[in-house]
Amino acid sequence: MDIEIKLPDGSARHYPAGISSLDVARDISEGLARNVLAAKVNGKVVDATRPIGADAELQLLTWQDEDGKATMWHSSAHLLAEALQHFYPDIKFAIGPPIENGFYYDVDLGEESISEKDVDKIEAKVLELAREKNPYIRHEISKADALDYYRKKEDPYKLELIEDLEDGQITFYEQGGFTDLCRGPHIPDTSFVKAVKITGIAGAYWRGDENNKQLTRIYGISFPKQKELKEYLHMLEEAQKRDHRRLGKEMGLFTFSSKVGMGLPLWLPKGAMLRERLEAFLRQAQKKAGYLPVISPHIGSKSLYVTSGHYAKYGKDSFQPIHTPHEGEEYLLKPMNCPHHCEMYKAEPRSYRDLPLRFAEFGTVYRYEQSGELHGLTRVRGFTQDDAHIFCTPEQVKDEFKKVIALVLYIFKTLSFENFVTQVSLRDPDNPEKYIGSDENWNKAEKAILEAVQEEGLDYVVEEGEAAFYGPKLDFMVRDAIGRKWQLGTIQVDYNLPERFELEYVGQDNQRHRPVMIHRAPFGSMERFVAVLIEHCAGKFPLWLSPDQVKILPVSEKYHIYAEEVSNELNNCDIRALIDERNEKVGRKIRDAEVEKIPYMLIVGENEANEGSVSVRKQGQGDLGSMKLEEFVSHFNEEIESLLANV
Repeated sequence: MDIEIKLPDGSARHYPAGISSLDVARDISEGLARNVLAAKVNGKVVDATRPIGADAELQLLTWQDEDGKATMWHSSAHLLAEALQHFYPDIKFAIGPPIENGFYYDVDLGEESISEKDVDKIEAKVLELAREKNPYIRHEISKADALDYYRKKEDPYKLELIEDLEDGQITFYEQGGFTDLCRGPHIPDTSFVKAVKITGIAGAYWRGDENNKQLTRIYGISFPKQKELKEYLHMLEEAQKRDHRRLGKEMGLFTFSSKVGMGLPLWLPKGAMLRERLEAFLRQAQKKAGYLPVISPHIGSKSLYVTSGHYAKYGKDSFQPIHTPHEGEEYLLKPMNCPHHCEMYKAEPRSYRDLPLRFAEFGTVYRYEQSGELHGLTRVRGFTQDDAHIFCTPEQVKDEFKKVIALVLYIFKTLSFENFVTQVSLRDPDNPEKYIGSDENWNKAEKAILEAVQEEGLDYVVEEGEAAFYGPKLDFMVRDAIGRKWQLGTIQVDYNLPERFELEYVGQDNQRHRPVMIHRAPFGSMERFVAVLIEHCAGKFPLWLSPDQVKILPVSEKYHIYAEEVSNELNNCDIRALIDERNEKVGRKIRDAEVEKIPYMLIVGENEANEGSVSVRKQGQGDLGSMKLEEFVSHFNEEIESLLANV
């Protein structure tokens, strides 16, 4: 029997049933086949060697595809496991998934341990095994046989995983001398792995539960060419230079205190000024777009989050309820702003004439992240969202969604985040129990998002299973100056919270109707956005945003009075200036100002004081020469106008 294979270019080919994606690739081109890592058959990523039994849409995946990379890294995790098994025969394996950049494997080494001195031999063994060109072989296995296999190996982690699986849905993968419980997919054989690097060794609790045993997590990354590994390692070196934790400390932006609590950032004066300017920038843009500012408290009654569904979804993993002296009264630290905004909507009767109604708040929320997952400002337990909720009629959803897209694009352009793609996150069709709300409402919400991104001409990908539990969303995935990908802004369509909170408006027909909610946060969170911004621009903020725009450097104490005159004049012109009054040589002051990423340094001495001038240096560029003070002010303002002119 012949089947029809449709390719992404719209062409169709006919083959005997049972042909593999890899064989289709060979039929097209031997060169293509040598680069195929996996395949997407009817939207599902599978082994390129799996037979195709019926008509299908086929996409061949290579290293250039995200799913191709993920498959390679998943297979590399198995290679790492095989190498570890060689050196540690009594090792027990937990999980080994691909991640955004590479993979990891959680292992139980018993009484043994792995240190940095073991890395070279493990990497060498992985490459030795890769050169054996062993195929990845998939085996379907019964639950009873799977349990029997891991009982003999005395591996409690795999046994626990198998207990959660249904009979008939269990597969093993085998390559060389290693067999693993795994649903796949995998690359055709090990030879695709030409370069590998172990990037870190850390502790990780089994299943992320602090009450479980701590395992050893080994991170790694692999590539099909040695050259690409070298480029990646260079990128890591550059990333270390840009690490927001180091730069944030050097620049005096934020700090953490164990006495205050893990994951709770403290914004220092310069960091607070930076945040205030970002907030002011967005407040102004929101005001023009018709948003109304609101403020909600940092806590809410537990019943509020029970109604919204957040407590059932996240309650066990959140900060525990606050009990008041009144019996039975419980509050929660606010994990989300949206339930509060729903109650604001309900505060008075609404008509279709009131819609769309756009509430905006820089609202601080609290979520209990595992201590091992905390990381500078990018993963914290208390953070401020640039949150807004738009209440609109069903007919207004698409237009409002498109207006939010325009706002996000304006923000990205202003801050030079110009390399990004968007991700449309939909339901997982195989796990409907993960979501709340009717299929009808989900279908309408998903349709509105897809139409909006298409009409706006956005470069987007669709990811099933990545939706919020209450609705589909559009996420903005930004690449920074050194090519790393970050998820920043998000927009979500929600038919469900209006149902749960019984929100209503009176329509033109004089009947009561449910509004639709659009959740949006262009920055995502102030903490994460600032971290990404620091690393994107290596701490050299745009001139209009920099907390300290000018530092005045008197060459000696006797020129402090003139330095104060310059400072007063600049601040009167809305230029943020400060004086370095330390008893240090001017060379030291310049070096320190460079480290602090101060955009302009103005050196003042005898000549400058006599002439009413300043000697100008620009951060990273050096000496710009002498200017009259009013000339510098004009130069400064022209630069800011130029920066913002094309936005």
